[in-house]
Formats: sequence, structure tokens, C-alpha cells
Amino acid sequence: MKATVLVRLKGEVLDVQGDAVRRALGKLGFDGVTDVRVGKIVEIEIDEVHARAPDLKERLQKMADEMLANPVIEDYEVRL
Repeated sequence: MKATVLVRLKGEVLDVQGDAVRRALGKLGFDGVTDVRVGKIVEIEIDEVHARAPDLKERLQKMADEMLANPVIEDYEVRL
């Protein structure tokens, strides 16, 4: 089974990388782009035994809280 964790900066956090991408898109002729936010996708492959565990989603959220995301400045979403 594959789980996906989507990590994004919180809305109130300045996204310097996203702003650089937005400006570059404008220079390349892609007009009308008013905002870009850059995040990351983490894909986690889970073996069959652990994929059936009733606490799988909670374990993945704990992984995200402790290592995959910085909860102070980032939001995340776990998808199974």
C-alpha cells in the first residue's frame, strides 16, 4: 500500500520559493499568474501487514508531525 503526505506552507507564511517561481513564469511569458505556493509530496510504501493496522492513519500523522513536516509553519494532509 502507498500512503501520500502532502506538505504545504501555512497560508500566513511567506513562500519565497513560490514567489520566485511566480516571477520566473511571468518572465517566460505566462501572464496572469498571481500567486504560486510550493510544497512537497512524500510517498510512503507500507507492507501488507502494517497497511491493515487499525491505527495506520494515526501512525502516518505522527510521522508527519515528527519528521515529514514542521507543524509550526507547515500544514499536511495524509492520503491513503
